[in-house]
Amino acid sequence: MRPDGTTVRGLSVAVVTPMTPEGEVDFPGLRKHARWLVENGVDVLMPCGTTGEGVTLDPAEQVRVVEECVEAANGRVPVFAGAGSNWTKTAQELARGAAAAGADGLLCATPAYNKPSQEGLYRHFTEVVEAGGGLPVVLYNVPGRTAVNLLPETVFRLARMEPVIGVKEACGDIDQIQTVLRDRPEGFLVLAGDDSFALPVMALGGDGVVSVVGNEAPRLMADLVGHALAGDFTAARKIHERLLPLMRANFIESNPVPAKTALEMMGRMGAQTRLPLVPLKPESREILRRAMVDAGLMEGDADA
Repeated sequence: MRPDGTTVRGLSVAVVTPMTPEGEVDFPGLRKHARWLVENGVDVLMPCGTTGEGVTLDPAEQVRVVEECVEAANGRVPVFAGAGSNWTKTAQELARGAAAAGADGLLCATPAYNKPSQEGLYRHFTEVVEAGGGLPVVLYNVPGRTAVNLLPETVFRLARMEPVIGVKEACGDIDQIQTVLRDRPEGFLVLAGDDSFALPVMALGGDGVVSVVGNEAPRLMADLVGHALAGDFTAARKIHERLLPLMRANFIESNPVPAKTALEMMGRMGAQTRLPLVPLKPESREILRRAMVDAGLMEGDADA
């Protein structure tokens, strides 16, 4: 936590970006969705990340998406905006745009495709943090998307910068996450970057999760995180087991296609995405539907 009190402890949701059938951003739909998330117990909104299709939003759209989330949050929860790019200059511009849009902080992913060294990652993040003008920053390690792994020693090196308050760990390696948890500086937050890792990471002393399934089941996920952070792992495990099929189904095809499809099934928004993402295959849709029924988010026969 920073001296101003801004934190990301608890349930952060990687907010999906609703689209119209024509592929334009559905800003009224975004406002409605963001408000619903806040009203159902979400602690932090994180727009313009992977789940928010940030890489297919132009800079002006990203600013508007952040503005809409800030308005919807209305000071009730912080908004941490995605500011990631494989060109440092672009990431800096996104950081400045998010700050101008009223974001409370930044979520900065490792650059994709370039495969920089650890020194290159350090210098990239240093430049982006400075461009944020003092906004708190959560690092985002997601090697499955970016083909580069932000190693613990680089995380700790970056953590010496005051604005860097934590890391979203989606490396998929519990040993690496344990190393970060064990050796992190005091007050440095570690968030699970995968829903299925939320419970084990918090059981090891982590501080929450940046969630995809929180888009579909915000209240359930808020309860899971709340129980885990309070040390009631029996109650947390019960919700985890209920949501686990949906956590898995959300990645049966590229995120956020399944999550948007699930929200469409719930009648909350359309499932449109921008190319190169395409609609969910029928067989995947059926797996997703069954997971939604199992989670209690839809009526129906799970064996149908």
